Amino acid sequence: MPTSDKAEGAFRTIGELAKELGLPQHILRYWETRFPQLRPLQRAGNRRYYRPDDVLLARRIDTLLNKEGYTVRGVQQLLRREGGPEAAGPSAAPSPAPMTQASTPQAAPASNRAALQAIRDVLVSALIDDARMTM
Repeated sequence: MPTSDKAEGAFRTIGELAKELGLPQHILRYWETRFPQLRPLQRAGNRRYYRPDDVLLARRIDTLLNKEGYTVRGVQQLLRREGGPEAAGPSAAPSPAPMTQASTPQAAPASNRAALQAIRDVLVSALIDDARMTM
């Protein structure tokens, strides 16, 4: 499970995820070229932000490749057989339901609040970065 100080549902940078998995960052970038299911958010300058589902998928790919002995091609075939967003396997968390007008962050379960907080943090960071670039 996660070894960082961030909440389970928080977005991870490539450095944080690489450290968590004990892999160099270039391996994660390589996996993005080989596994179309692994698509982190990319900001200006190609900074990557891995969503909770991306983190689960990266952990699963790591386990299959480095612990269970699968080849890249074998993992590709396995993920392709499993299909779309469920490619992260049975342990993958379901996507949060879209928020309606009646729902508020205060009424959301703790896991949704954590995901919303992570999104807010990314947006705040983006606004700060954009403000710095315009100065």
